[in-house]
Amino acid sequence: MQREIVKPIFFLIFIICVSLLSACEKNPVQKTIPATTPSDEDVHQDVDEIKVGFLMDTLEEERWLKDKKMFKEAVEEIGAKVEIMEANGDEVLQITQAESLIKQGVDILVMVPYNAEAAGAIVQKAHLAGIKVISYDRLVKNAEIDLYISFDNEKVGELQAKVITELAPVGKYVYIGGADTDYNAHLLKRGVFRVLKPYIDKGDIKVVYDQWTENWIPVNAYKNMEAALKANHYDIDAVFAGNDATAEEAIKVLSQFGLAGKVPVAGQDAELAAIRRIVEGTQTMTVYKPIRALATAAAEVAVRLANGESIETDSKINNGKIEVPSILLPPIPVDKLNIDETVIADGFHTKEEVYTD
Repeated sequence: MQREIVKPIFFLIFIICVSLLSACEKNPVQKTIPATTPSDEDVHQDVDEIKVGFLMDTLEEERWLKDKKMFKEAVEEIGAKVEIMEANGDEVLQITQAESLIKQGVDILVMVPYNAEAAGAIVQKAHLAGIKVISYDRLVKNAEIDLYISFDNEKVGELQAKVITELAPVGKYVYIGGADTDYNAHLLKRGVFRVLKPYIDKGDIKVVYDQWTENWIPVNAYKNMEAALKANHYDIDAVFAGNDATAEEAIKVLSQFGLAGKVPVAGQDAELAAIRRIVEGTQTMTVYKPIRALATAAAEVAVRLANGESIETDSKINNGKIEVPSILLPPIPVDKLNIDETVIADGFHTKEEVYTD
């Protein structure tokens, strides 16, 4: 695809508006993308000359495999090129990979940071090379990132807590969060405890165990759940898990003591295994974050930023240094009653995958 540079400003605006409208009509997801306006420093190039660098943390969890595939498809659908690197939970390797992409001459970096703080060094290196950085799904802390695109992670926590408090409005709660280095884990927890606060203040709910899961490693979540049960004499009433992989480990421990299906457990990511556990009754709910919408939106704004356009957003999130322009997509709670209308209807999982033993 090529874009012709036209000097009259009114004609340029007209072209941009028409192209945006056309994109929205072709794909409903585009309606979540903010409008763009030409900046004073616009330097447009042909889209097929644009190269996007995508830095990922890990591919060990199901959802990140989907992100990789869908982001690549979305960038290539637009007509640009993409180079993807995974750090496998190694912050030093992620910095090295960023340096490699910068040397390759990528036009923009999209990053899922392993360490929200350490990733600031990547932002600084990219900016020194004149390359903008988008923080994908996880917010980079204390750095002047150009854009953050994710789901409303505090809302994810709120959705978890609303479902669980309806089922167990009184009792002992266990909180097994994600990695302390992942700022999204903190946002999720903030949302959960915002809903829990009035229950805690009244004395109806007591959080009897509250720990992070180091590096998101499943065995650490397993150990946390063991410790939580032992400390409370195997008497708890609800479990919050940082994601579905963490929930799986908690449920493994609960199963050993005949508590799986009796103690409500909340997760997030709508992984296939989690959806099947919901059908079985051992996991209460998950939160579905339509990854194709996220990947498609991220690909489009990445190409636009790389092509000299500025992105207008309705939201900003403070990352400790600046108010970061942010695109926050809405998450969706999923339980046994709405699986067909959510993850199956969207094609995220098939009915055969979910319901076939």
